[in-house]
Formats: sequence, structure tokens, C-alpha cells
Amino acid sequence: MPTTDRAAARTSTTRFSVTVDAALRESGWQPGRWDIKQAEHWADALRVHTSPAGHRHTVFPAAVEVWAEFGGLTLTPTGPGRQIAPVSIHFDPLLGLHMARTLGDLGRALDTEMCPLGEETDTQALIAIDAEGRVYALDHSGDWYAGPDIDAALDTLISGVMPTRLTAS
Repeated sequence: MPTTDRAAARTSTTRFSVTVDAALRESGWQPGRWDIKQAEHWADALRVHTSPAGHRHTVFPAAVEVWAEFGGLTLTPTGPGRQIAPVSIHFDPLLGLHMARTLGDLGRALDTEMCPLGEETDTQALIAIDAEGRVYALDHSGDWYAGPDIDAALDTLISGVMPTRLTAS
């Protein structure tokens, strides 16, 4: 999507479902929200972190854009889920700071790079994004595909739609 199309999408008032829009607005989000200074701070912190075993994070535009728009917010759904219980999400990529190896392993399995976005607050499942903008949740029970982009992933997670479990093929 060209940059101007992404910018237009960020300010659209019909971008999200009613359920997701309500959770976003309750958290303090509004169309056009964009804190690139905070996003760059997170990018710098992830880039310089090296695990004791030498694992490092990769940072790419898809992650930085999500941090700039949603970083620092905690989204709490207000209704029942459609298929499963909806989840609350806290957008803070530093919650995944010590998950560089796990994200690297998943990225290699999917032939992409991965970066943390935050976590599900109740389960501490890590929410991550790949270089193409696809969103995943990683928890004790496995790795899950939440959607092809952040908008679809928010609908899946906040609306209580069952994400797709990743399996070896």
C-alpha cells in the first residue's frame, strides 16, 4: 500500500468494526494518532539489545508504523467474543525484549523477519508482526496467525475470533 494510502487509512472514521473502534477510542486512540518519536525510541532500544546468547531483534517499517499509531495503548474489549473470549492488548514492544531468539526462530520458519508489538495482558501472549505486516500471537500453547495486517488482527483479537494455529507442514 503506498504511503499516502496508509496515511488516509489511519485517519478514516470507518476503518474498524464498531467493537474495535470502541476499544480503541476507550484506550485514548483517535484517527490520525502518530507518535513517531516514541516509536523511534522503541526501535533504538530493540536494535541495541543483544541476548546473552547473541540473539538480536530486527526492526522494520511495518513494526514502527504500528508502534507510532498504537504504542502505549491498552485495548480492552467490552463485549463477549464471537468464538472465543476477546483479549486485551497492551502495545509496548519492550515487553518482547527478551524474546529475540523466539521471534528469530519463528521468522526463519516463516521465511520472514519478526518484531514484537506488545502482549495480551491476561495471558502474556506475545503479539508480533512480520516484515510484511502480518500479525501473530505466541503463547504457551503455540503460535497463532491473527491477521494479514494490524487492522484485521485487531478485529480477530478484540472481537474474539479464533486465530489460526500455525502448524508444521
